Amino acid sequence: MDDGTVFNGTYAALPHLVEAAAALPPGQTVDFWVDMGCVVTAEDRPPVPADLEAGFGAALRLAEQAAVRSLLAAGSPAEVCASLALCCVAFAGHHTAAALWSLTPREGHLLLVCPGCGADTEIPDFFVDPVRPPSEAPELPDPAHVRPGEHPWGEVATALREEVLGEGWEPFLRVAREVAAAGVPPETPGRAVLCLVAGLVAVKGTPGRAGREWARRLMPLTGSFRCWDCERSWAIADGLAENPDGAHPQNHLWEGWTAADEPAATVRSAAADRPGEAPPRLRQDGRALLTADGTPWGHLTVFSDSAPVSMPVSVGGVTSLAVVSRPGRPTLVAGADAGDRTAVCLWNPEDGRLVHAALPGHPDRIRSMTALPLPDGRVLLATGGEAGTITLWDPATGRPVGEPFGEPVREPVGNRLGEVIGMCAATVPDGRTLLVTATPRGAVRLWDPVTGKSVGRLNPYGSPIRSIAAVPVSAGHTLIAAADTGGRVHVWDPAVDDPWDRGAAVQLNGRALNDAGHRVAAVAAVPTQDRTMLATGDDRGVVRLWDLSTGAPVGDGLPSSEGTAGVPVMAATTLHGGRSVLVTGSGLGRRLRVWEPETGAVRHIALDVTLTCLAAAGPDLIVGHDGGAIGLPLTRR
Repeated sequence: MDDGTVFNGTYAALPHLVEAAAALPPGQTVDFWVDMGCVVTAEDRPPVPADLEAGFGAALRLAEQAAVRSLLAAGSPAEVCASLALCCVAFAGHHTAAALWSLTPREGHLLLVCPGCGADTEIPDFFVDPVRPPSEAPELPDPAHVRPGEHPWGEVATALREEVLGEGWEPFLRVAREVAAAGVPPETPGRAVLCLVAGLVAVKGTPGRAGREWARRLMPLTGSFRCWDCERSWAIADGLAENPDGAHPQNHLWEGWTAADEPAATVRSAAADRPGEAPPRLRQDGRALLTADGTPWGHLTVFSDSAPVSMPVSVGGVTSLAVVSRPGRPTLVAGADAGDRTAVCLWNPEDGRLVHAALPGHPDRIRSMTALPLPDGRVLLATGGEAGTITLWDPATGRPVGEPFGEPVREPVGNRLGEVIGMCAATVPDGRTLLVTATPRGAVRLWDPVTGKSVGRLNPYGSPIRSIAAVPVSAGHTLIAAADTGGRVHVWDPAVDDPWDRGAAVQLNGRALNDAGHRVAAVAAVPTQDRTMLATGDDRGVVRLWDLSTGAPVGDGLPSSEGTAGVPVMAATTLHGGRSVLVTGSGLGRRLRVWEPETGAVRHIALDVTLTCLAAAGPDLIVGHDGGAIGLPLTRR
């Protein structure tokens, strides 16, 4: 075997090596059995030639007997003991032995392959050392299958002692004994086989304390995981190996679709547009997105560096986005170009072409931007930089607006508040539209775009801000919601002069937040047919909706998702027909969930690029990534 590849000659040589190794004292052959277990479970090994099948099969039976003797001889470190136990399972013919390639508890994370759709799911910080069992012990089929003929596992069943792991673990060790007594038949559920492996590590891994710790860290493998893509739950044991025999989901949502390799994005659907209806299956053909039967769905828009003027720009990664909707004029998409960190790009979302050459002039790297509708009907673009600067642009001309924003607005000397990591526009009952900016140092300021002056402050406690959003609560009145670095959510009313005055702001229900362990990292406004709600997302991929008139949660929200866990990014929009959707993912990730809160439908977008930011332009999703930006239709066109 070389780099996971098994050569044909292996099947002729191994029977002779097994015969020689089986004659040696058990303590001398541990490493050999582990190596042979890797050969048996290698993913890309060729099939056994027909003329060698009988000899190789006999060698596996002999290897099983000798490897089990080595396992019972004790004296192996706990990590080696785990590998050796899985190798014994491999020689017995059970597919769970392929976990030998996946078990690296010291690295912390766990990589699983969904048996239903083939999507990879990585669970960070999976391996722990729980004092109590993290899940219920699995059940064995009744009656339990018993492996025909003689097998060497009887002594293993005797060796498994209930007290070795402490109180609460007895049901897991009882399952382990039953599996050993039956001889590890191939029909045994993978969860039960992993109980056996963990139990063996506990009683035979040395030193004893290390064996117990490793066994408790392995025992969570008997639980289940939820695939980010098809939204179904599977036994972790079935996710450790590709194409496990007899794997069945623990719930019955629609099966997702895995497309061929596409250069920009893959749309995968895991829930129907309407209950009871099969989801659309999409594939990419150049810039066209087609359903499985070839019916056009829409097109993929790639935002390019082509401009209608003779000043080309090289668009690198897009670090922030804003959609500029202008009454009676075409909608534009604005993006901060990481290739020229002080330049702004304005695109036509229909064809992805620049409407101006890149707009230079921002004095520092742009970190945030927002559309700013004014009472006189104009819609400007505001950008904020890493040095605390703010600039307003006129999208129609591609130039900074006149005084007082002809030059960037800066904080007063000696009051450097840091980078502007978030911006939004807020309307107040007196008819003004204010620009709201936030910094990681806790400065949340209100600006009058007409005078360029700071007209108020929010966040009286000075909590460091991570994310900010404007949530309309009535005609002409907007509340500001923000997530701080401690996972708390603050709601403020910009219409009041005193930052300590709550005004119309109602704080979120603290008990609901705490009971769910929801440490919020991002906020967004979600328009619905009767109101605008606040969405909160955390680093696990959990999303919840809130009614700002009461501070109470709305519905069940979205559960955690390993595929979209991490620093959250969110964008909401309203589709044709008034259906609201919220798209969620994580910065530096490659996966998105498209959630319709009113129906509970969840669909998925798998990207071939690294996500940086999101925006929505009507029924289109705009994705900023490490190589530029793309647009995807969320509904059929």
